Parts: sequence; C-alpha cells; structure tokens
Amino acid sequence: MLKSIKESPLYHIANPRSIAFFGASNNISSMGTTQLMSLKALGFEGTVYPIHPKEEQVQDLKAYRSVMDLPDTPDLAVIVLPTSIVPQILEECGNKGIRHAIVVSGGFKEVGGHGVDLETEIVEIAEKYSIRFLGPNCIGVSNPHHKLNTTFFPDEGSPGFIGLASQSGSFVTQMFDYLSRLSLGFSTAFSVGNEANLDIVDCMEYLGACPHTKVIALYIEGIKRGRAFFETARAIIPHKPIVALYVGGSETGKRAGLSHTGALAGPDLLYDGVFRQSGIIRAHSVTELFDFSWVLGSLPTPRGNKVVIQTHSGGPGAAAADSCGSVGLELPALSKETLEKLAPFVPHTGSINNPVDLTYTKNPLDYFSGIPKVLLEENNADILLMYFLMPSHTVRLSLEQMDFPKDQVIEQTTRLISAQVESIARLLETYGKPFVGYTFRSLEEQFTRELLERGVPVFPDPERAAQAIKALVKYADLREKS
Repeated sequence: MLKSIKESPLYHIANPRSIAFFGASNNISSMGTTQLMSLKALGFEGTVYPIHPKEEQVQDLKAYRSVMDLPDTPDLAVIVLPTSIVPQILEECGNKGIRHAIVVSGGFKEVGGHGVDLETEIVEIAEKYSIRFLGPNCIGVSNPHHKLNTTFFPDEGSPGFIGLASQSGSFVTQMFDYLSRLSLGFSTAFSVGNEANLDIVDCMEYLGACPHTKVIALYIEGIKRGRAFFETARAIIPHKPIVALYVGGSETGKRAGLSHTGALAGPDLLYDGVFRQSGIIRAHSVTELFDFSWVLGSLPTPRGNKVVIQTHSGGPGAAAADSCGSVGLELPALSKETLEKLAPFVPHTGSINNPVDLTYTKNPLDYFSGIPKVLLEENNADILLMYFLMPSHTVRLSLEQMDFPKDQVIEQTTRLISAQVESIARLLETYGKPFVGYTFRSLEEQFTRELLERGVPVFPDPERAAQAIKALVKYADLREKS
C-alpha cells in the first residue's frame, strides 16, 4: 500500500490545481464542450486553460492557440480530440512539461487495426516524457471533494465515501443520480478506459490511501495485471472493504467488453476464485455493487450473523425472515431479559418471537425509540433489521384527531417525523451495531428520505436488505482472517 496518497501517479489527475483542456469549444454539441461545462458546473477552483486553434474565448475562459503559449505548466491535460492528432498533442504536452493527462478520445485499441498502432504510439510518447495518463477511450475522473468532474454529465450529488474504479466510462456518470437518490456519493470515481498507461490496480492503490474513501467499488471487464491486482487487494482488505462486479463471464459479456475497451475477459469461475482468495466481495449486479458498498461504508462491522427483526405486521416480518434465512443469516431467539424489557411495549396481540411483530404499539412513538433500544441491547443479536412505516398523511390525520390547530398540523407533522428520525439516528450512533431498514413504501417519503440523509440504509425490499447484511457479515469474517 501507498504510504501517502500523494505518492500515487493518480494524485495530480484527481487533485489538479490547473488543467489544460483540449477539445472544448463554444459549440454545445461537442463532447469536449460538454465535459468542460461539467467541470465548471461543479465549481472547480483551479485554473482552466482551454486550448483552441481559432477561438479567443471558450465558455467565458481565455483560450490559447497552443499548449506552448500557456503562462505556466498545468498539472493535468484533458484531451478530447480526433484520434489521429492525439499523439501530436501528447508530444506537445510533454514538451511543455505536463506530466499527467486524461485521454478521452476513442478509436484506439478497442477498434483494432490502425487504432492499435496509435495506442502504442501514445504509450511510447508518454514513456519518453514520463507522462502518466488515464485512457484512452475514457471520461476521466470525478472527485467531488476537489470539485473536479471531467465527465460529460454534471455531478449534482454530495461528496460521498464510495471510491469507484470502472472499466466503463459512462457507468460512472449513470451512477451520479442513482447514488444521489440514496443520499450517497462518490469519494473519487475513475474511468480507466483501455488502461494503456494507468489501470484499475493503480486506482485501487489510490482509493486504498484516500481519506475520503470508506469502501472501494470495482466495475471489471478484464484484469491485465493479475498478480498485482491480487496483492493490492489483499493489502487493502484489512483496512477497507472492496466490492467488485465482473461483467465478462458470459460469451455475450466477453464480446461486449472486447468491443468496449479491448478487455480480454476470462472464465467466470476464474474471477470468482480471484475475488474470493483476495478477499473481495463479489456483486452479481449493479444494484448489489452499490447496496453492498452502501452498508460496508456506513455501518459498523458486526460481531456475527445473528439478526433480530422488528416489524409492524406479520407479512413484512415473515418476508424478512425468509430473506435472511435464504442467505444464511441466523434469527436467534430473544433472551429472557429482552422479553421482560419488551413486555411493557408490546400488546397482547403482538408477537415477541423473532421477528418481533408488534401489530400495533400502545404508544406509536415507542416503535422508533424504546423497542429498537431493547433489541439493540440483546446480547444474542448482532444486527437489527427494522421495517419502517411512517406515512406523513397518517401522522397528519392523528394530529387532526388530537384537535391540533389546522394551521399547525403540517408543521407539527414535519417536526414529529424529524424527531423520530433523530431518535433512530442516535440509536445507530450509540450502540455501534449495524442497523438496517427496509420498507415497501416510497424511499421519497419524508421519514425515509431523512433517514437516508442521516446515513441509515433503508432498502425497498427485505431481499436486498438481507443480501447487503450478508455482505457486511462476509467482510467481518474476511477481516478477522486477514
């Protein structure tokens, strides 16, 4: 592992103070223009030098005819130009003293033929000038903590804790909104493209040393440096979890990867073995990749695999129990002490087995404080899985029945819901046990939205929740053995 993140060849690519931007113009339909717009939209605080042979200004920035005309040497060059002139531009960057680049341009190894020769040429130029570059055929990097986004989609989410290295460029951009809806975000996300100079192993080393990254997610179509990949993962796992999605296992996946980035995929079982032996947790879908990353980056490590379920009613509880059982999680019986503590909260119609099915509570607010507190104190349980149901209209109707002034009902509803969210968040912080939610209601309801914003994972079904908990348990086992 790196002793310092600044030792990484990716450091100045992900944290540049100044950028020479090739390929942006005032024509909003060009890809380079779109990428410069994304960079500006996130509020990049460094200096940007558009390089354009004709324009004096590009997007209100002073433009320069050549990189040699720049008043100083930028940390990074972003190149979005026709494939044929990329070697010449990279040579000029080398002469200017630029030592880091992102080659967005496609049409290299992934298309075969002359593209292979062009990729060899830019690799040789980079070696000549000691340039380290991402790509070609990539979209670069998004580092919201540095207000950097070189992709063609604006990143409107908040800086987060998921570090991504992806062999698909657009995959990075598609996830901006996906993660934002879960109140998640990237720490840094790399698109590696053809990996002609820097590869996914370099990204893993960077993210392993990144202080903003709590979990590393990998989107893989093929691994070039197998031993380095294995050894790097093994070094990171004791300190930080890694989740990987491999998409080249099938024949159709293989063909897609080859035409996409020129990646040579291997048999699915081979990658399964590599992940297992290196301590990487394997995801089998995009949803799992980020579900697993979500809980691994936001929840404490459990002591074991024993889950206690709290629910309002039998159906959601039975569904959760079945989901937990299907992935090998245990549902322990509650201790005598816990049963005694629960007794004041649970009506005679409820069930205090596991799942704890309350049907209804004498005081509805106990569901969000007193009852989960008791279950988190259960020594025979390692994880609490809780069904959430608190629709705003139900709270509003209850307050109206209590003769609250009509002009205060909406405000009081909001306050009451926020208070229960605060109660749940405090329990998570106090007890140091994983606390996972699930609901069949919309994740956009106020109660669930605020839980997500406070860092409580809430899944839209118990199956996803159980699989995520299983990943959490698996990482605990891996870390103990490492």
